[in-house]
Amino acid sequence: MSALASILTGAKPGPRRMLVYGTAGIGKSTFATCAPSPIVIQTEDGLNEIDCHKFPVATSLAEVMASLGALYNEDHPYRTVVIDSMDWLERLIWAKVCADRQAATIEDIGYGKGYTFAIQHWRDVLDGLTALRERRGMTVVLIAHARIERFENPETEAYDRYVPRLHKTASALVSEWCDEVLFATYRVFTKATEEGFNQKRVQGLGSGERVLRATERPSHLAKNRLNLPDELPLAWSEFAKHLTASNAVTAASVTVPTNR
Repeated sequence: MSALASILTGAKPGPRRMLVYGTAGIGKSTFATCAPSPIVIQTEDGLNEIDCHKFPVATSLAEVMASLGALYNEDHPYRTVVIDSMDWLERLIWAKVCADRQAATIEDIGYGKGYTFAIQHWRDVLDGLTALRERRGMTVVLIAHARIERFENPETEAYDRYVPRLHKTASALVSEWCDEVLFATYRVFTKATEEGFNQKRVQGLGSGERVLRATERPSHLAKNRLNLPDELPLAWSEFAKHLTASNAVTAASVTVPTNR
């Protein structure tokens, strides 16, 4: 058969693959657990205040992979898989790399090779999530904390921006795999006050409103493939308004995030 006969046409959207990152306590986990029929793979202990279905906190990469395998092989009602959090998952991956190579820390492996070895384990996790998405029709929501990095922009002076709290090679791999990378933050305004002698005092002001930033800006890493607005409220119901029926995802009832 000619290769031309296998050409595909038309949009074929599927369940979303997203990374939501931000500061601790802003509501990332609440957002994720308001997705349709979620099950959480825990890598840190922080969901006690949220009523949701979750695996026991994983203490090894093998336990994480076993949870992914169970969701793939066994019958269940879940439609969304959540990993909370990716930066604690990274610790489990590093522990696996160190155990395999009898090193005390990943830095002891030398020449940055430890992080290279870790990438294969990251690929194994993403392959497992891909199988759940493509063969079990599950939405994937990955949670991470944020950190500030110095970004060397070749077109401007270097500046600071928010990024997921992962090693740069892992962050690049996960961000590329995801359809959406969303930055959860508070809406903040600044107010400058003249204090005389050509001096100004700048204050940060805000109402505590939580938002998702969906488009990359100098202040943060973000992307989306849904033509989302630059900013939307941090609530699954608001995000779900931008999904089509073909995504097989519907909005779930949600309250304003108050946890994490």
